[in-house]
Amino acid sequence: MSFPSKLSDTVTLTGGVEMPWFGLGVWKAKEGREVEEAVKAALRFGYRSIDTAAVYKNEEGVGRAIREAGVPREELFITTKVWNDDQGYDKTLNAFEESLSKLGLDYVDLYLIHWPVTGMYVETWQALEKLKRDGKVRAIGVCNFKIHHLEELIQRTDTIPAVNQVEYHPRLTQKELAAYCRERGIQLEAWSPLMQGEILQEPVIREIAEAHGRTPAQIVLRWDLQNGVVTIPKSVKEERIRSNADVFDFELTPQEMERIDALNQDRRVGPDPDDF
Repeated sequence: MSFPSKLSDTVTLTGGVEMPWFGLGVWKAKEGREVEEAVKAALRFGYRSIDTAAVYKNEEGVGRAIREAGVPREELFITTKVWNDDQGYDKTLNAFEESLSKLGLDYVDLYLIHWPVTGMYVETWQALEKLKRDGKVRAIGVCNFKIHHLEELIQRTDTIPAVNQVEYHPRLTQKELAAYCRERGIQLEAWSPLMQGEILQEPVIREIAEAHGRTPAQIVLRWDLQNGVVTIPKSVKEERIRSNADVFDFELTPQEMERIDALNQDRRVGPDPDDF
């Protein structure tokens, strides 16, 4: 595959929607000034993808920052997610309208099911299919779905998810899931790509960073991209937001990629989707 070579590069999702390879995640960014400044900084540095969720309680701040930044809406790619308590057909439709209103938008680029709530996610997915048919959402997808969740969805509904956003970092490489998604045209997206900072202390990562004159974070984010995984590192610090995105002018060698792959321990920092 050819690797993205600039921050504005996109991957084409099933259905033809263009999604940026790189974006800003705003989990834990506080509503109000903190999230607004982070989003504005990201947009200033050339980010065009912002990933929020109902449960982050900062959709209003994201919406305000977008309006104040003045970037044309069609250039932006805005993702939000339906939370577990709002799953089910009607509740999901209502939750979506609430998110849309908080964001102050006419449509969302990507709407995701946040977790596979047992007995609910098929019905929730059918609500997402309706939102897409109605033109309120350009693409629909899921988060934290394992292969068996995806299988059930594909067997029981009409639409294959465009995206599966999962915990993904060098300690949790999810190779089997990645291969499954690739075969079915589901784009894998990484949350917690830096393992909440923990992976940055790993000697292998630090050694490769030194060899390239880069930060450990840049090495891990570059590894994501070279694995064909969309990535959305979270930060509220302007310098970090800028530095995280500076990953398009160097390449990891196949040997370096293998060394990072070898760090896998199937270890999660977040909950197991089967047991959350």
